Amino acid sequence: MPVNYIKKTDVGGLNLKEQVISINRVTKVVKGGKNLSFAALIVIGDPGAKVVGFGTGKAREVPSAIKKGIEAAKRNLRKVHVTEHSILHPVLGRFGSGQVLLKPAPAGTGVIAGGPVRAVMEAAGIPNVVTKSIGSHNPHNVVRAAVDALEQLRDRGEVADLRGLPVDRLKA
Repeated sequence: MPVNYIKKTDVGGLNLKEQVISINRVTKVVKGGKNLSFAALIVIGDPGAKVVGFGTGKAREVPSAIKKGIEAAKRNLRKVHVTEHSILHPVLGRFGSGQVLLKPAPAGTGVIAGGPVRAVMEAAGIPNVVTKSIGSHNPHNVVRAAVDALEQLRDRGEVADLRGLPVDRLKA
């Protein structure tokens, strides 16, 4: 599998919208009893700029965990290659035992996805896509698999460069 080099995106002029995917209560057993903390999984994105990112935060209170997750997600933004109404080609993203299949859909279909994948697609600004989550239902694995699938999307110019052809010689 080819290594994807991710170009980090600047947060400067983006209109980021965040969404909390999951909040998990975590306890650590120590000598004096149990230490309670919270872990939050956050997805942020700018639908207009086709940028998406995710992050996790852990703290003793929920708002602090969410704030840390948002900061982690801002450091983890990625640009997504899509058309005006859908993605360019079918793709399968994998992380751990979770897999997410993304398929292009015609205009008017909407986002057909469940839970964490829907949040990632809406944050990325993809209006029409059909998805299927396979394997793990853990939100962390599903979000990472969905982002992996979005990273695998290629635009026509990039494919033409890889094949050594001009863009007009590529078949639609």
